[in-house]
Amino acid sequence: MRELEDKVAFVTGGSSGIGLGIVKVLAEEGMRVAFTYRRESHLEEALEYFRSRPRLRVHPLKLDVMDRLGFARAADETERTLGPTQVLVNNAGVGVHGLMEHATYDDWDWVLGVNLGGVVNGLVTFLPRMIASGLEGHIVNVSSMGGLAALGSVGLYAASKFAVVGLTEALRTDMIGRKIGVSVYCPGPVKSNIAESGSARPERLARTGYSSPELVKGAPPPAMLLHSMDAVTAGRYVLEGIRKNTLYILSHPEFRDVLAARNAAILKAVPDEPIDEARAEAIRWILSNPIYDKGA
Repeated sequence: MRELEDKVAFVTGGSSGIGLGIVKVLAEEGMRVAFTYRRESHLEEALEYFRSRPRLRVHPLKLDVMDRLGFARAADETERTLGPTQVLVNNAGVGVHGLMEHATYDDWDWVLGVNLGGVVNGLVTFLPRMIASGLEGHIVNVSSMGGLAALGSVGLYAASKFAVVGLTEALRTDMIGRKIGVSVYCPGPVKSNIAESGSARPERLARTGYSSPELVKGAPPPAMLLHSMDAVTAGRYVLEGIRKNTLYILSHPEFRDVLAARNAAILKAVPDEPIDEARAEAIRWILSNPIYDKGA
């Protein structure tokens, strides 16, 4: 999707961190950008930036991405106010650090509900509208480098982000030959407020197994936070991915070796045995996918 000026984008979790970086970059490209927020303090910080740049067209919407009816209302308001959405960025996310043995059902329901359920709700709300419009469009689902490799004691987060990667690959397969491009963004550390995400956790999912500091394992060290990528820089990678319709948007080359090691471990586990040709022929339809080797 090369031409973005005057098109409409919808970005979840767009009032801080990576989401705000994406909103800034898309708005600078001349897009009309609706973005969602949960915390009033984050909204005020975001609006302070945009008030000083009145040429940038943004429209904030309060939304819990687990609220399906709220999603529909937000989509309706975006269309009434800005026009039909052509770029959807499912970015909103939360994180929990700690061993999975301490996780409660509430911990799982909250992390999966936001990180995976929020993407599902965004797709169910917007994808049929985008297809019905007949307009060119693009969907970016924000996963993480933790959605490509299990890195640290973040099993709940990894489960949700791995799911987003698989969902996105399947969605791109569905969209082959159609007008909707699809990408998954898998960043490494980016300056954000994800560590504060617990402050917006719903009361109904408040029971956590990580209430004691000694149970919170694998939290980011100060040096990692200090040297994390700037959110606007991260947003520019997303812009480039939309323009080029890139399946995987990666922004942190320092993860190259761990990704290569994971892929090598997978290939090493494939049995070194002759292929059963009859079985292979019977399942030929699932033995390849042009999104991987042909750039579909």
